[in-house]
Amino acid sequence: MKNAMQIIRTSDSRYRQKLAALDRTASPSPALTKTVASILKAVSKDGDPALIRLTKKFGGPLLRPDQLFVPATEVVHARQAAGPEVLAAIRAAKRNVSAFARRSLRKSWFRKNAQGAIVGERFDPLERVGVYVPGGTAPLVSTAIMTCGIAQAAGVREIVAATPAGPDGSVHPALLTALAECGATEIYRVGGAQAVAAMAYGTRSIRPVQKIFGPGNAYVVEAKRQVFGRVAVDLLPGPSEVLVIADATAKASWVAADLLAQCEHGHGSAGVLVTDSVKLIGAVEKEIVRQMKLSGRPKELALGLAGTTLVQVPDMDSAIDLANRYAAEHVSVATRSPGAIAGRLTTSGAIFLGAITPVAAGDFLAGPSHELPTGGAAKSFAGLTADQFQRRTSVVMMDEKSLRNSLPVIETFARIEGLDAHARSASIRVRRSS
Repeated sequence: MKNAMQIIRTSDSRYRQKLAALDRTASPSPALTKTVASILKAVSKDGDPALIRLTKKFGGPLLRPDQLFVPATEVVHARQAAGPEVLAAIRAAKRNVSAFARRSLRKSWFRKNAQGAIVGERFDPLERVGVYVPGGTAPLVSTAIMTCGIAQAAGVREIVAATPAGPDGSVHPALLTALAECGATEIYRVGGAQAVAAMAYGTRSIRPVQKIFGPGNAYVVEAKRQVFGRVAVDLLPGPSEVLVIADATAKASWVAADLLAQCEHGHGSAGVLVTDSVKLIGAVEKEIVRQMKLSGRPKELALGLAGTTLVQVPDMDSAIDLANRYAAEHVSVATRSPGAIAGRLTTSGAIFLGAITPVAAGDFLAGPSHELPTGGAAKSFAGLTADQFQRRTSVVMMDEKSLRNSLPVIETFARIEGLDAHARSASIRVRRSS
């Protein structure tokens, strides 16, 4: 496992070329694009039968149409099976996430413009949204909280959750409990690109939604990309990644732990350490090897470590430049003066300030959603926020005076653009002889 990591030192030949190769920009393969397109087409055409057939084909259980929906009785049993400790943890995380979400909701506003017309924006919650919650090798209970919980805080009335079931058709009790606690009004035991298709196009069992949220594997992300336009989507988040900026004051064991925490998501995950300390690189490498022996997910860790790189840079300015170019999902700043460095980071999905702050606190509890841009998308996109569950509507209201004040400009633009009916639609309201 020790040799799975790449180490880049300033003394290396082709040092700059190796740094340039640190790029997470991702694009789907033609084969993946074609497969997902065929899945979407099948579900849009055949509905439930295709959904059931594809679920079985891709390793899920064989279900009947009446088994797609998770009934309330199953949720009640799941809550009992999850137990009080799990329920307390879910509620603690939900309190922080909901409070953070409510603070970031956009509020309607109105004012008069220069001509005296009333203009403004109204923000209303979406009526019906779909949330994809991955199952796979781990039930992502925290993802349910950081998607459905935000939708609930935003006032969404219908929250449709889709999550893969196990071979026996069951959904993990803790995940069902979290979905129920966070306001999911419908839960379906179906995953993969076919679940995205069902939420986008609708089937007999699952009515279509307005917008689809949540992370997933490459097939799920590609499905979201292809249905965009038919419905809205939040992000296209891929495998997890973390970049740690550290200096000689950082604890090697803490840095290694943060890198491994994201690597244990498995295939495609990545960790990057950027430091000006050669000594720290060696210490972190040893700590990674040591801590791997403590893991209950060695296979997933090994896959993640294949994308892990320890990088030496000449100074902290270079570290900041590299971090801004890489645009990582999570950026941890473990330096003597973390605030000064964080103030210069402009492309991070989320920043974790100070060595004592573990990225896992953001993954599970702190308050902001852990659904964040990956693959360099943080250069252009923010993470999931409460206002993404709101629909914006602009509002304009005029009286005769404000319309008269506006008419010369309206007529000028109409003349320039050759749209005389536009001008007439305004002038006819205030010119009595028209």
